Amino acid sequence: MTPADLSRTVLHAVRRAVDESALHAPVPARVRVERTRPGGSGDYACAVALQLAGSAGLPALDVARILRERVAAEPGIGRVEITGPGFLSFTVDTPADSDRAVLDAVREQGVAYGHGDALRDEEIRLAHAPEVRAAVTADAVRRLLAAQGARVQVGCEEAGEADTDAWRRLGVAPYADWAAPDAYGAAPDAHGAAADAYGAAPDAYRAAAPDPLGGTVRPVPAGATAAELLERLGADAARWGLLRPAAHDRAPLGDDLLVQGEANPLFRVRYAHARARALTRNAADLGFTSEPAAHEEPAAREDAAPYAAHEQAGPSPYTGPARPLLHLLADHPRVLLAAARHRAPDRVARQLEAVAHAFFDFHDGCPPLPSGDEKPSAAHRSRLALAEAAGTVLAGGLSLLGISAPAHL
Repeated sequence: MTPADLSRTVLHAVRRAVDESALHAPVPARVRVERTRPGGSGDYACAVALQLAGSAGLPALDVARILRERVAAEPGIGRVEITGPGFLSFTVDTPADSDRAVLDAVREQGVAYGHGDALRDEEIRLAHAPEVRAAVTADAVRRLLAAQGARVQVGCEEAGEADTDAWRRLGVAPYADWAAPDAYGAAPDAHGAAADAYGAAPDAYRAAAPDPLGGTVRPVPAGATAAELLERLGADAARWGLLRPAAHDRAPLGDDLLVQGEANPLFRVRYAHARARALTRNAADLGFTSEPAAHEEPAAREDAAPYAAHEQAGPSPYTGPARPLLHLLADHPRVLLAAARHRAPDRVARQLEAVAHAFFDFHDGCPPLPSGDEKPSAAHRSRLALAEAAGTVLAGGLSLLGISAPAHL
């Protein structure tokens, strides 16, 4: 990562903080990043928090903490520290370090990769209109918020009009009590786990006004009942059709949601997941397992600048079609947090479509399995690790939308 790249990354973090109302200040035209002086911390430093403190009406240290949370989640950033009165110091990863860290994190956290505790201090009440798309959207928002550590309660505005049996078959509880996050802030599992807590009675729920940060979920209505959608599409296709468009757009709920072909985004996402699982099974049959690629640090030239070895070290063994897929996997935690903050499950659906597309490009361009008489090599093991990570991210994202991820299609 060059200083120009880092400057853009910090500027992007400032824009995100302003867009998410965490910071109320004008976004600067540029952010100046400089090499850390001898004896300083990290590789680079910048004073953007000091620059924004006055207009934000906050101490520079508070501004720095807001930005640190957002910069630290960006690909290529190894560590972000706050020093002095509010300077941000950055330690950057080499490409290979960053790639290995992403794959190791996915392997360690599994389908909970991207979950966190950024919203751990929030207790949110969401109300939704007595309509199936509003109910499904509120349920998905609840899952996203719980995955980021928030405690969430969801209720219907008018219980008498809810088709509670059909809603439950769609994985929606008419009155869901507080959703407590697990160790990773994990949301409930797909289909039914969203409805495992019915403790809040309707009158008790209506006695508590929705939290201003929650509010009422009112997407464009589906134009069909839950029972009609279940009969025609089934739970998975119905939920995808209701959640994939942005809330202000009409939801297309035609039979094309059932098409078993790549023109159907839901099929393509689930097929990518199933294919990733099949690769693991096929590799086991061939006698090998996955292993993220390692790299070697090249020696620094004696006449190079003190930091040149770091910037030139270890080009990633993941090149070509692997790069877009790795970038999407690295960006996944940020996407999930943004989807939770903006109450926008459609962002997760679009992310899964992008991951599936990049997975197939990678799969076709860098086959994870040997062909013919070819023997399994280190390259195959490293490619398999990336393919498995993509499958895990797809499964986790589908779970947050309340949609199953079958291992076979």
